[in-house]
Amino acid sequence: MKVSINPITQEVCQIPSVLNDDQNIDNFLNHNRGKKVVVVQGLGFVGAVMSLVCANSLTEEYAVIGVDLAEKESYWKIKSINDGVFPLVADDPKIEEFFNRTKKLGNFLATYDPKAYKHADVVIVDINLDVKKTLKENGALGSFNVELNGFKSAIQTIAFHCKEDVLILVETTVPPGTCEKIVKPIIENELSQRGLSLKYYRLGHSYERVMPGPNYIDSIREYPRVYSGTTLESANAVEMFLKTIIDTSLCDLTRLEHTNATEIAKVLENSYRAMNIAFAVEWSRYAEEASVDLYSIVNAIRVRKTHANLMYPGIGVGGYCLTKDPLLASWSRRNFFQSSSDLDMSINSVSVNDQMPKFAFDRLIQEFGDLGNKRITFLGVSYRGDVGDTRFSPVELLFVLVKNTGAKILLHDPFVTFWEEQNCSIESDLSKVLNSDPDLVIISTGHNVYREEHTIKKLLEIDACKIYDTIGLLDQGQISKLQTKHYISVLGRGDLK
Repeated sequence: MKVSINPITQEVCQIPSVLNDDQNIDNFLNHNRGKKVVVVQGLGFVGAVMSLVCANSLTEEYAVIGVDLAEKESYWKIKSINDGVFPLVADDPKIEEFFNRTKKLGNFLATYDPKAYKHADVVIVDINLDVKKTLKENGALGSFNVELNGFKSAIQTIAFHCKEDVLILVETTVPPGTCEKIVKPIIENELSQRGLSLKYYRLGHSYERVMPGPNYIDSIREYPRVYSGTTLESANAVEMFLKTIIDTSLCDLTRLEHTNATEIAKVLENSYRAMNIAFAVEWSRYAEEASVDLYSIVNAIRVRKTHANLMYPGIGVGGYCLTKDPLLASWSRRNFFQSSSDLDMSINSVSVNDQMPKFAFDRLIQEFGDLGNKRITFLGVSYRGDVGDTRFSPVELLFVLVKNTGAKILLHDPFVTFWEEQNCSIESDLSKVLNSDPDLVIISTGHNVYREEHTIKKLLEIDACKIYDTIGLLDQGQISKLQTKHYISVLGRGDLK
């Protein structure tokens, strides 16, 4: 028996042995008769919420079908959605509001059956496209490669089932050139083999800027969008669709001339941010050597509008985008456009950021000494604040390094109950982990709960210990309060007086 385990509830879901969901799809479409059908390929952190946004369209009444694979890593999401429980945890009340509305309307179905694509007027591609990285012993980037077979297979599945007049909108972050050199040939070859016309399908690219957290929904619905199409007709079709789900009274739609351009825009956008973060790493070490507070320095510089996005130091870069997108660009340059050059600065930014947790650990050992048998509490395991996303979390490497010292570790996170990558449960009761008499508390994720006054009060109630703030979460007033009882250290601050 094949099963899928819900990482939130640990519920075991049996995967159907016969992968045919025709009856459920037919019943759903009968209930939503007359509505245009939007099929979202992928029900991860982007696709699941994109499905909600489409099902709560501003101007249309869509019937939305989310399709994911019937395998242990993802089938639980399909079952959870159809059971009336949204599969992602984030501090955004609009998620519950939007999901409850879809349940009331009955206009959102999840399925594992690829035959759903044959009903689609619009297909949105929101699947993963990974970069395989090898790291050196010091954590620096060794080599990397982009494996496109899974992505190609997903596009092939769409092409095998879709109508000849479908609009296919790729939102996945891809190596620039993918729509033109991979997606388009697959679609056209399959349509031709099926005896269908190539005149009517539309293909476009519009990358998401999804920010999991308290503004999850708004980061799709109210953030500016960049889009393009492989033809003028495709670009027009993409624009018409986006205007039904994006609030253009609050943000702009920007059309670029080609899918190569929008694909480059996404990886350039994230490469710039990754380099900005890597830049801060080097300066945080300098600030500590000079015994100055880099946070206050950055705040002083940020007064200038031209420098308002200068980054703070921290434990490292995590999540699905900044850890790989600069590499997609460099890989594309060589493999799709036959350049003999890499994007060296972008590659180096990823390498520097990959090493940040190791630097945080080395600094920890230098300041606190041997951690063997010490009781250590981590506050946060997700890669960013107020969301339960542990993919490529920088906390993971720091956790592993600390664990390997023989320390006794407790993990807390208000948004994560089970850490898939480390196959361990996470405590959700903050009082319980703080009352465990820790020798060291590591603040590792920027959840708002950790900066609230009741948390500071809890910390002042426990026995004297050491607190290591790896992300600069504590403000000066909180540091001053905590210093009356505990020893405080902040990554990137060389002077806490």
